[in-house]
Amino acid sequence: MNTKETKKSIIQAGRIAVEELIKVAREPIVDSNMDISADRLKNAAATKKLAIFDAFEILNRIEEEKNMLEDKPKEAEKEEVAFKGFAERRSK
Repeated sequence: MNTKETKKSIIQAGRIAVEELIKVAREPIVDSNMDISADRLKNAAATKKLAIFDAFEILNRIEEEKNMLEDKPKEAEKEEVAFKGFAERRSK
């Protein structure tokens, strides 16, 4: 398997991972009416937050890799150039 095919397989696996993280994020934090300690509630909320941020991080990396496979320029470079003023461009 060549590098491009391997990267495509990793991208597909990343999308599956994101779907699983979305399932975790959708589950209720508390599934019963029992009184739950603050520590357990805080840990459950932190787990949800981590799942959401991990999903976004994976999606961003997937987009970067897809753009590299398609030889597209990075979005960050475009934005950096667009927001520089006259003085910033001439300061070199």
